[in-house]
Amino acid sequence: MKKATKIILLIVLVIALLAIYSLKIAKHFPSHIDLAKHPKDFFGVTFSIQFCNDLGLDWKETYQAMLIELKVKQVRIPVYWDDLEKTEGNYDFSNYDYLISEGKKHDAKFIVAMGRRVPRWPECHSPAWANTKSDIAQQVAILKMIQAVVTHYQNDPSVTDWQVENEPFLGTFGVCPPFDENFLKQEVDEVRRLDKRKVIITGSGELGWWKEEASIGDYFGTTLYRVIYSPFFGFIHYPIPPDIFYTLKAKLLGIPKEKLMVIELQAEPWVPQGNMNQMSEQEINKSMSVDQFRANLQDAINLNFNKTYLWGVEWWYWQKKYGDPQYWQIASNLFN
Repeated sequence: MKKATKIILLIVLVIALLAIYSLKIAKHFPSHIDLAKHPKDFFGVTFSIQFCNDLGLDWKETYQAMLIELKVKQVRIPVYWDDLEKTEGNYDFSNYDYLISEGKKHDAKFIVAMGRRVPRWPECHSPAWANTKSDIAQQVAILKMIQAVVTHYQNDPSVTDWQVENEPFLGTFGVCPPFDENFLKQEVDEVRRLDKRKVIITGSGELGWWKEEASIGDYFGTTLYRVIYSPFFGFIHYPIPPDIFYTLKAKLLGIPKEKLMVIELQAEPWVPQGNMNQMSEQEINKSMSVDQFRANLQDAINLNFNKTYLWGVEWWYWQKKYGDPQYWQIASNLFN
């Protein structure tokens, strides 16, 4: 019995050490990195006015640099409800019209993301007046807002797709009311009633199984993160290459490749607490060193879904101005 106990303890110890090495120490970078080999217009970015403001950047300056210096042609724009409709029934599209009109000068194409839950913390962006209303009244207001957005841009050919909500099934992340799948379907139905362009529904790459999202949307957009932070375990490195894990999930669910895109590729550091523009180089390197940045780009190329939208262009510009310009330089080579 003592011998058997020792063997069991040894096995447990070996498994624990392998787990620590795999999740905490090993980087899991692709074996070969060649960022020049990808299809034309394969990469795009998400651009957030809100996040520029959070970083203390001039968002128009940042956007112009993105268009002119990086030459980005594929842009996902989150339309923030609390910015669009500061007072009930009054929609101010001026900021978003600027993004689209300036982008069109450089032949950019756009995904417009709308709803209560759109990219960037705290995920849900309700105006103050909406929070005083009942759940049903809020849903009515959201549908009216979606009608306003689609109607405003439905005749603009530079808008190629609509995204309805952002990672709506990921209830563990963000400051949001309880998720209502039936209401999500109502939102999608309303978009389809108004316009024939495709609807994108997004979900977590590692924490979701994609079935519901893919069944509701015309396209499915997954996140792709390689290093995450857990309050219990600290920083964790995902060990399974996405071109294996994500491809397997898609095949098991019968999602054809033409319906798949990476909507959010990790390309900025994970911030456990505080502000991103106050992180030290040591803190940045825990999740987004220059080597990690390049490795994540290669992972997306290896996965080879239809398109890949990078997450973090605002931070690259902040780094260019105040920190390490290498991120901006790598991105410039990528898009040029």
